[in-house]
Amino acid sequence: MSKISLIIQREYLIRVRKKSFLIMTIIGPILFAAIMVLPAWLATRDSTENRVMVLDRSGLFADKFQSSKSVVFENVKGDETSQKQQVLEGEEHNLLLVIGEISGQKLPEIHLFGQSNPPLEVISMVEKQINGELKNIRLKASGIDPALVESINPEVEVRTSVLSEEGEKDGGSLAATIVGYGAGFLIYMFIFLYGSQIMMSVMEEKTSRVVEILVSSVKPFELMLGKIVGVALVGLTQFLLWVVLSFAVSTAAGKLFLDKSKVQNETQASVGKPDIETKAESKGMAMISELKNVDILKLSVCFIVYFLGGYLLYSALFAAVGSAVESQQEAQQFMMPVTIPIILSIVLAQFVIKDPHGSLAFWLSVFPLTSPVIMMVRVPFEPPVWQIILSMLMLVAGFLGTTWLAGKVFRVGILMYGKKVTWTEIAKWLKNG
Repeated sequence: MSKISLIIQREYLIRVRKKSFLIMTIIGPILFAAIMVLPAWLATRDSTENRVMVLDRSGLFADKFQSSKSVVFENVKGDETSQKQQVLEGEEHNLLLVIGEISGQKLPEIHLFGQSNPPLEVISMVEKQINGELKNIRLKASGIDPALVESINPEVEVRTSVLSEEGEKDGGSLAATIVGYGAGFLIYMFIFLYGSQIMMSVMEEKTSRVVEILVSSVKPFELMLGKIVGVALVGLTQFLLWVVLSFAVSTAAGKLFLDKSKVQNETQASVGKPDIETKAESKGMAMISELKNVDILKLSVCFIVYFLGGYLLYSALFAAVGSAVESQQEAQQFMMPVTIPIILSIVLAQFVIKDPHGSLAFWLSVFPLTSPVIMMVRVPFEPPVWQIILSMLMLVAGFLGTTWLAGKVFRVGILMYGKKVTWTEIAKWLKNG
């Protein structure tokens, strides 16, 4: 077995045997499943019912409020002081809505009282319904039928389709945006997580002088390459385990909770729902439908390629930084220039999403230091295949180039002690290495 293989095996086994690796491998899928299933599960639970007592001094809003599952409106009479006292002595989720009188074009004063700050859901619901009723009142006063205005102000939904030589298929810009940015952000996190492990490992072995024993048996470049590949395999192992476990946990949790949600939704449909809830649920179903149109196989292959390529590229730079310094304080001044491109790619991803086929998106997706994130953002928008291939080739070339440069720094810096390294010093290593 070659020396590099032994180093890879050592780095891999040391990390996969750690309790932290096992804990994160188990916790990761559970957290992912919770993110996916928890909102749906919470929607199936009976939320706290906010009882809003409406004291309408204008006399225009009686029986105009539509209640929902969590907000129930009830008209009351009497003076404001006694009603406030009832709220104060009643349950915490009881609220009092006081609508002032209307004079001319002056808008009424609206006050919402409670034992604590009212929920934003209640405030939004009150504002929307009062504004809608005031609009209808003014339209009628002007001799205009509100139904006529509603009919000439419809809300349309745009259906998207993607054309190709094979035909057409349903599109999904919203799903592509979420999936693309999410995949890019995962690569961003993985690069920092596992890249920093390389840097810390090199620094620990350098400060403990263990590296002196290692380089007596292997070349510094072989040591650096073995560490990079070994930790890469750890990251890939954890990622694949996360995919398998996340699918299993999400499927089980979804079947457990979403079946209940389906029954409740059918029950609520039989008695009718407010327009607000119906529209929200229709958007949610549309989002799920769009996700089905995403090419998961293509996305997964690209993710693995850009995850490994981005990690290998940046890990070489992290290893160089770890070999040149002796403490985390010294590492900070060298980390910033190394990490600026990957941080910049996350910042610029929002502009790439707006124009995924523009020149900015193209150049950022072929530049090796930004392509792991930017191209993953573009992949769900189906860029030309030649651009993806060019981006991957440039990423491989970038990895080879950074590894060659990092090897020069690593070879000198790994055995240097007691001297504060500067950028000028590193430039000399690159020139003479």
